[in-house]
Amino acid sequence: MTFASAPTQYFEQVALPDDPALPQLPLLFDSEWVCGAFLEQLPADYGEPERIRIHHFIHSIGRRALVSYEVHWPADRYLPPEYFVAKTNGGGPVELSRYPLDSRLPGLAAAAEPASVIALANEHVLTMPARRARVQLIRYRPEYRAVLRHRLGQVRLYARVMRPADLPGFLDTHRVAAHSSFVVPGLAGCWHNGGVLWLTEVRGRDLRRRIRRGRMRDPMPLLDGLASLWQVSQVGVAIPPFSLKRAYSRAMKSFRHNLRDHADSMHRLNAIADVLEPFVASWRPSSMAHNDFYDDQMLLTEDGDVALVDLEDIGPGDPMLDVGNFLAHLRWSSQSSNQDRAANCREFHEIFLGAALERFQWDARKLALREAVCLFRICTNVIRHPKQGWRSKLDAGLDLVLNCIG
Repeated sequence: MTFASAPTQYFEQVALPDDPALPQLPLLFDSEWVCGAFLEQLPADYGEPERIRIHHFIHSIGRRALVSYEVHWPADRYLPPEYFVAKTNGGGPVELSRYPLDSRLPGLAAAAEPASVIALANEHVLTMPARRARVQLIRYRPEYRAVLRHRLGQVRLYARVMRPADLPGFLDTHRVAAHSSFVVPGLAGCWHNGGVLWLTEVRGRDLRRRIRRGRMRDPMPLLDGLASLWQVSQVGVAIPPFSLKRAYSRAMKSFRHNLRDHADSMHRLNAIADVLEPFVASWRPSSMAHNDFYDDQMLLTEDGDVALVDLEDIGPGDPMLDVGNFLAHLRWSSQSSNQDRAANCREFHEIFLGAALERFQWDARKLALREAVCLFRICTNVIRHPKQGWRSKLDAGLDLVLNCIG
């Protein structure tokens, strides 16, 4: 099947700088090529999509690039969204795959199909056999991880699919989190060879939504949970420490590559580097920490407790960096076009900042540096989820970093 022309409204054209080592990279952002390549893999009666969205862009400069796409069909077709991936590793042909087939996540295909989910759950999770299963995709990052909701009769579970080699590390982080005062989903079952584990559902209200609606005023449940996590002993824990240097360097390399032809943007980057690079070079982990703590990782239970729903990055880190990351996400959200949301995020930023400084008696400048480096990393969202006007959005993000540094 060929797709002769792809109207631009189906696929938002994004112009990113070339990577000479990856000559096929422009194809991954060419709407006509993408539509033609993937529609050839589908039944002819699917017809033309209503829209295609770039879901995720992963780029290891000079080595590989991967783009995932979310395809939506006209409502009268009654077809679920399709997810595709295109990958280039150099001068060879672009590799194509269709969800749930993922060579790095061997358990994903089985965890995504209701018939095989029943068999897996009966073997690894349930004591009473299930006869029906419903599956909903919650999150998917190709070659890295996926989260699916499994409903098995009246039982609701979340299946986390990862590379099998990553599963022991997740089990370690789950044990660490369970020793904190945070509410943590229970471990219901595990399929080691497939890299799949099942966690119980935690009922609660989305913390990010509450903050954005101005319904979160008390930061103490968050700070209490963090304080308990930081006190968990590292003895006997084999989790590798968080590397701020690696995370910062990856972001800086991406920005220098994508902004290399824009002198004003490079001036911003150099000004940021003058302040952040000495800090990053001197940074060391000091205790157990969450290492990716922000509002979208948590729920607020009916009892007022905070539940962690994302645990992958827990390990030796820096308490002040946890708080800085939370503040950085609030500062990023405070630039929202929704004025009420922006105002509520700015307000909670001030509440959370003041409460943390008072409770832990930290130096405000040291915390500001950690917020700035986390905000710098958040700016990579503009590249990882590229849209038209990405450069102006990235410049605005870098200005936020400069304002944070002061």
